[in-house]
Amino acid sequence: MNNVLQDLIDLLDLETLEVNLFRGQSRDIGGHSVFGGQVISQALVAANRTVEADRPPHSLHAYFLRPGDMAAPIVYEVDRVRDGRSFTTRRVQAIQHGEVILSMIASYQKVEAGLEHQAPMPDVPAPESLRDFNELAAQWIAEAGPLPEGSKEWLIRKVGIDFRPVAPQNPFKPQRSEPRQQVWIRASGSLPDDPVLHRHILAYASDFFLIGTAPYPHGVSFANPQLIVASIDHAIWFHRDFRIDDWLLYSMDSPSAQGSRGLARGQIFDRKGRLVASVAQEGLMRWIGKLPLD
Repeated sequence: MNNVLQDLIDLLDLETLEVNLFRGQSRDIGGHSVFGGQVISQALVAANRTVEADRPPHSLHAYFLRPGDMAAPIVYEVDRVRDGRSFTTRRVQAIQHGEVILSMIASYQKVEAGLEHQAPMPDVPAPESLRDFNELAAQWIAEAGPLPEGSKEWLIRKVGIDFRPVAPQNPFKPQRSEPRQQVWIRASGSLPDDPVLHRHILAYASDFFLIGTAPYPHGVSFANPQLIVASIDHAIWFHRDFRIDDWLLYSMDSPSAQGSRGLARGQIFDRKGRLVASVAQEGLMRWIGKLPLD
């Protein structure tokens, strides 16, 4: 396992402070505040520490209430809302400087069989035929010439996840297009055979690219200083077990943008075409100044 992926696993290994109380640290991946996927995945870890081992998480719904401070630890307080015969419910508050920065509800279910169906996987090129995102980012930065301080760190930072976009779009030269994209994702090394760990890392990875789909029809990206983009809420439904150290296809679209908010949805498939998770997120999409013509 490489050092970057091990660092991500360590980041998710929260310190236990007291019953139902945990503490996590943050990593700077190039943004102005704590990465939302980090807070979601750590909150899910905190909830999982209070749940029986035979009940994996099947869904979470989180609201980002305040930007997180990367220089300060985050305390996660778990409320054991319900322990039922089949389902377990937990509420998690992520706290910094005495204020809640994220509030999340997570639900766990005892494994059971039932009726099954799913949406089909999109027909896209295999990841082996596509360029790595870091390679693309290096090219985009070289072609862009001088850039404002801090505008490229989010592109080149190693995060323990490999990305291979199916139809990459240069954020410094965005083109108007349909609000949809597909990205192959996987952990950058082998992971232990712990299905819950794979869900935690997918929760972390699910916050990459998703809301960035919403500005596509307008020919702008969050590299544009006139566009303020920030996550408002985030939901995940885990449908089936999977391995995130094998390639997963993250297929995303944005059905609507309005009121300075954009909605984005994602479906995540394994290489066999099984739908393993679904994601939805609404984000702030505030344009500073005169709106671009549509």
